[in-house]
Amino acid sequence: MPLLEVENIDVFYGDVQAIFGLSLTIEEGQTLAVIGANGAGKSTLLKSIAGLCSPATGEIRFNGERINDVPPHRRVPLGIALTPEGRRIFPSLTLEENLLVGAHSKRSGHWNLATLYDTFPLLADRKNRLGTNASGGEQQAAAIARALMSNPRILLLDEVSLGLAPVVVEQIYSALPAIVEQGTTVLVVEQDVNQAMKVSDRVQCLLDGRTVLEGKPSELSRERIASAFFGI
Repeated sequence: MPLLEVENIDVFYGDVQAIFGLSLTIEEGQTLAVIGANGAGKSTLLKSIAGLCSPATGEIRFNGERINDVPPHRRVPLGIALTPEGRRIFPSLTLEENLLVGAHSKRSGHWNLATLYDTFPLLADRKNRLGTNASGGEQQAAAIARALMSNPRILLLDEVSLGLAPVVVEQIYSALPAIVEQGTTVLVVEQDVNQAMKVSDRVQCLLDGRTVLEGKPSELSRERIASAFFGI
């Protein structure tokens, strides 16, 4: 049984439809990268899984159970954690205090302050820095670590590389193998195709709210990806 199943969902913002009949599945322990340009529906997909958007039609199932009507705060204890676009850490809290906020669900598991500081050494060095004074890379690492503090079964990563220098992006993504090794399933939304191809078991490309290409990275040529990405 797949850990996560999204089946034929339509999602609207008022009268504007953002997602059209979208489906995906993720097996436990897999990493799925969803790629696409701005406006492709990637963030809306993650918000729908996290419970921040409600599909008008279709189903979302987690561990075999329909969760369409489960509110966001009850999805976290189930094992669903979102790192939102723009990081959204609390600026008045230290980085360590931001991490502690993520532990409110009290799910047991591998992730705690010690294991996260091992995985993200830059956070250990700057744990007492206020969020408002942290760099973009520090904020992104803190946002991911905050989500992991809930010990999720699936981690939803929204635009990890957005607004970060390439060297910082590499540092952030270098932590992903350690996360996956602990059995965490990862769904990463990304515009950086190179990073997405490096870290994923499968890639799914969206265009205007629809899936236009999917497969294993080794099976997809750069030309096919570029054509799907830009709708050529």
